[in-house]
Amino acid sequence: MSQSQLSRREFAVRCAAFALSWPALRALAREAGAAAASAPARTVRLPEGPAVPALGQGCWHLGQGRHPAAVEEEALRTGISLGMSLLDTSGNYGHGRSEELLSHVLAGDRERIFLVSKVEGDEIDGDGIARACAASLSRLGTDYLDLYLLHWPVPSAKFAGVVAAFEQLRAAKKIRAWGVSNFSVSQMDDLLKVPDGHRCATNQVPYSLNNRRIERDLLPWCQQHHMPVMAYSPLGGDKNLVIKDRTLAQIGAAHGCSAAAVALAWVIRGGNVIAIPEAGSPEHVREDAAALSVALTPEELKSLDAAFPA
Repeated sequence: MSQSQLSRREFAVRCAAFALSWPALRALAREAGAAAASAPARTVRLPEGPAVPALGQGCWHLGQGRHPAAVEEEALRTGISLGMSLLDTSGNYGHGRSEELLSHVLAGDRERIFLVSKVEGDEIDGDGIARACAASLSRLGTDYLDLYLLHWPVPSAKFAGVVAAFEQLRAAKKIRAWGVSNFSVSQMDDLLKVPDGHRCATNQVPYSLNNRRIERDLLPWCQQHHMPVMAYSPLGGDKNLVIKDRTLAQIGAAHGCSAAAVALAWVIRGGNVIAIPEAGSPEHVREDAAALSVALTPEELKSLDAAFPA
């Protein structure tokens, strides 16, 4: 089988097995494993809100036939048990099928889960946001969302109405917080100018080693305003995964983890970014969860900067 045909797990395991043939790296892996056992939980605090896991689970493709539903549900439960209890979905993921699959995971375990869903820009007029939220709650089988996001930007002239609708849902206890997704710095500035715009809890945007665009302006803006970023596609996205990179595999071998775990540890390294990788199997979820106990050294960060220039 060629390298391009390997799954991310197979490729990472083979690279790690090769690298760990060196005694010094085996010793480092044992030390990393011992540190992981006692590592504290890594969280990010939302403005005016709770501390949430720095590593959650994205659910874009779940419930749509990529894997058996039982396997995907078990993957989510595995992640929750490992501290990845933030679940991110949307009413338009599979026309609601992602939310419907999550309803089976939420049942009997709702209080352990920080639940995120989204409303689309073409649903905001009139009472559309309230109706979209009600539909999501029905599919999810719950009576509240922890966080509700506007999935894509709309014209700035509509921001006041969107925020007012979110605030009405928050007052009715249908949602506990709200935020946005895919907003630029100029759109964030406009958002903060409308009444209650400062209550925005996060901006969900793409961020990974091979997509560092937000470092130019949006990430510093969010840091200045004490607003965490939620990073989707933190492994590069379906068609541009970073996990086959040799530098990631070598660092993963030193830490006794996969290349995916190293890439995720890099995304959440600063303490103000929440990563939401998607994994449809328990095995991949376990790989991802290892990122919560990986502390990258300054030398490793320099190596990753060289391999993935900003």
